[in-house]
Amino acid sequence: MNLDDMILVSIDDHVIEPPDMFREHVPARWADQAPKVVHANGGEHWVFQDQPSGTMGLNAVVSWPKEQWGFNPATFDEIRPGAHDVHERIRDMNRNGILGTMCFPTFPGFSGRHLNGAEDKDLAGVMVQAYNDWHIDEWAAAYPGRIIPLGILPTFSPDLMAAEIHRIAAKGARGVSMPELPHVEGLPSYHDLTYWAPVFEALSATGVVMCLHIGQGFAAINGAPDGPIDNLIILATQVSTIAAQDLLWGPAFRTYPDLKVAWSEAGIGWIPSYLDRCDRHYVNQKWLNRDFGGQLPSEVFRDHSLACYVSDPVALKVRHDIGIDIIAWECDYPHSDCIWPDAPETVISEMDGAGASDADIDQITWQNACRFFDWEPFVTVPRESATVGSLRALATDVDTTVRTREQWAHHNQAGRG
Repeated sequence: MNLDDMILVSIDDHVIEPPDMFREHVPARWADQAPKVVHANGGEHWVFQDQPSGTMGLNAVVSWPKEQWGFNPATFDEIRPGAHDVHERIRDMNRNGILGTMCFPTFPGFSGRHLNGAEDKDLAGVMVQAYNDWHIDEWAAAYPGRIIPLGILPTFSPDLMAAEIHRIAAKGARGVSMPELPHVEGLPSYHDLTYWAPVFEALSATGVVMCLHIGQGFAAINGAPDGPIDNLIILATQVSTIAAQDLLWGPAFRTYPDLKVAWSEAGIGWIPSYLDRCDRHYVNQKWLNRDFGGQLPSEVFRDHSLACYVSDPVALKVRHDIGIDIIAWECDYPHSDCIWPDAPETVISEMDGAGASDADIDQITWQNACRFFDWEPFVTVPRESATVGSLRALATDVDTTVRTREQWAHHNQAGRG
């Protein structure tokens, strides 16, 4: 396939939530209790109920020199505007040849954990709804047909979760971010259908996808206490195997045949060996009396799953063993793993190295994700204008300069006059 003819839909990117995101979406009685951005310790932080919920740090290093990456605090002035400004995001997507994106929350608070930890559950529920309304009605709605709406959930209440799934599905949401391993947060595990049944039923009824993004389950890695941060970053995708085990070998997948799960940023390299192990175990350990309804565990997994990767050149060579219908590409902008502004070059290089056909490439770069999330890619951008070449032609003026944090601060401040 010619690079310019590719169509790219990234099924995992991120938004750095802008400081004014709650302004129009929190009822007046709650406004003074909404999360706020504060300046502290050389950076800008979101704070909710006097508790900081994270910094931008490694989450927004696109266009920084790699030597400056780290978890140290950052300010909005120090990061590329496309991280938090939707208009600049679309320009950066065009420059990268990307038609569509799904944007996950960045800070822990906005993936639900910090909000859900609030003592006042009414307040937490209001803030979850406010986040979803901002994400769907402002961020995604600013450019219809370019951003796939995603929500978060009040995980402290199954009934409220189910109600919120139905509410945001009616507003256009196609996915919700949920914990990989809820038991590490003190919630019931996904084996417990007494707790999760209302949620799984709502997801099944609406077709909204359960997105399990890597990172939440870090606590499951009981590694060496003096191990480097590399351990978490490298092993994060292995936590997805534990989450898959809970859903596949627990009752969820077999009880809810319409439940859909996206393994967001989990990569695909772990899947073939995991499924081989599952099938071998199933046919060999008969004494356990497991029942997958006439299917192999690998078949049940594929029926429910979309496997999402940024870069997996070796695993792509066994794409048909993994399941060519369940693999989807992602960019991960603006995180440290993201590929920008040369995603098309990287994607086509890996595809060519794996001997992928044009049909395989189309499935992986856009068709599988659009089908799985039931998202029509050519509503506002006709197919002939949705290619890498066509989108890049709209973005010839996008600045791709790599700048230090200090240079970005000067550049952004000067741009405001």
